This record gives sequence, C-alpha cells and structure tokens, in this order.
Amino acid sequence: MWSLLRLSAISLSVLMIAGCSDPKIDTSSMPASVVSVEKVRNSLPTYKRDEFDQGLIIIATSTSFSGIDILNPHRMNAAEIAETANVQMHGLTGDQVIQRADQILRERRAREREQAIRTLKRLEEKRAKAISDQQQLARFTIDSARYYIGSSPYGAPEPVIDLEVTNGTDQAISELLLRGVLTSLDHSVPWVDEVFYYVIPDGIEPGETLEWSLAPNRFGPWGNAQIPSDAELTVTLRGLKDLDEQPLWDSPELTEHELARLERLQKEYGGIAFSRLE
Repeated sequence: MWSLLRLSAISLSVLMIAGCSDPKIDTSSMPASVVSVEKVRNSLPTYKRDEFDQGLIIIATSTSFSGIDILNPHRMNAAEIAETANVQMHGLTGDQVIQRADQILRERRAREREQAIRTLKRLEEKRAKAISDQQQLARFTIDSARYYIGSSPYGAPEPVIDLEVTNGTDQAISELLLRGVLTSLDHSVPWVDEVFYYVIPDGIEPGETLEWSLAPNRFGPWGNAQIPSDAELTVTLRGLKDLDEQPLWDSPELTEHELARLERLQKEYGGIAFSRLE
C-alpha cells in the first residue's frame, strides 16, 4: 500500500513538472508556428520579450548568410530561407531563442573580425610592397634633362630632349617609362605633359651612366613653335623593364578607397592584426 502511494506521489510530481515546463516553438505548420511563438513570448518575463523578438529576427536573417552553402550554386528563394529558419527555431524555448541569437551574433562578429584583420594585413602588405618598389625605382636616377629646338639632318627645326641617367639598381635595364613635363613662367599650364617609353640600345648595366639625345615627334606637342626657348623640362621615372622586357618594381600604390579603409581598420584592429594571424 505504501509503495502504491509513493508511486502515485512520484507520478504526480512528474506530471506537475511536465506541466510547468517552458513552452517551445513549433514550426511544423504556419498556424502552429504563429500560436507557439506567441505562447513562448507570453511565457517570458516582460523584460525579456524585446530580446526574444530580436532573437527571432536574428535567427531568421542568419540563414541568409551562414545558412547557405556558398559552394552550392543553387540560389535559395524566400520560402527555402524561411524553411531553414524554421528548422533552427523548432523546439526552442524563449530563453533558448535568446541564447541561440546571442551565439549567432557572436559567431558573425568573430567572422567579421577575422575578415577585417585579414583585409588589414593584405592592405598593409600591399602598401609595404609598393613602398619597397618605389625605393628600388628611386635607385635609377634622372641626373639631368634639357629640352631645346635643334635641327634635323635636313635642316628642319626638330625638338630634342637631352637626358643623362644612372642605373643605381642591381638589374640591367632595357626600357624606361618616363613622364616629361615642359613648363614656362609665362604659361599657366604645361606646354607638354606626356608619358613616353624609351628603349635603350644594348641596355644599361648596374652602376652605368649614359647620355642620350631623344627626338620626339616634331608634329606632336613637343614640336609646338610657340614653346619659348627658356622652357624648363622635368622628367620623372615611371617604370623600368629588364632585359627580358619584364616590368620591374611595378607594384601599384593603394587607391584612395583602400587608404581610407586601411586607416579605419588600423584604428580598430591595428594592435592585434599580425599577432592573431601569424
């Protein structure tokens, strides 16, 4: 008799515990989903309900990112995304929804953080490579540059550019990419601002200094008869090629957009970027 009473008491306790268990979301159908979500929400303390509402949104929208296989070319439609969200919510209590949403946010922020750090490292490396290449190019110097009007073998006026250069690099050079700017005090804009190539006969060896007289097209801007005799020529080096005609030290500089992004990422992640990824 005592055993039967004791068993009855235990059974009643189990039923009471089951009856008091937290309600769960049921996404087996649309009506069940609507009813169960409202029931779960009402079971929460008032101060948790906003968190719960936000949690539902986070779980639903998370399928647009982490719920899709990026290697699968199949594009999910709205119904499929909703179905995936339902799978993630089914069987969750209110507190579990809040916890799941918090976990999703933390994982998303971690991914964004890692991506930002990798982008920062890539931009830092790109900038460092561009600076290094510019330093290498600077070892090839334009020692002097002069513009004047000479005479062709047939006596016609002909523009001439006299150049003296020194190859301070450790590579033999076959071709130069140059920018020539011709200015005078009485002219508000340059007479000429042009980028041009010069192929070096037999190349120029490391440590070698050479002088050339170049003859630009007299029918182009260099042959403008209005250019005064006191015009000043500035020639800057823009690029080099080796004896195999391959560009040397030509890494591009960061764009304005990349520089702005680098500055922003440095402020936020600069102190931890390299230590986390090494």
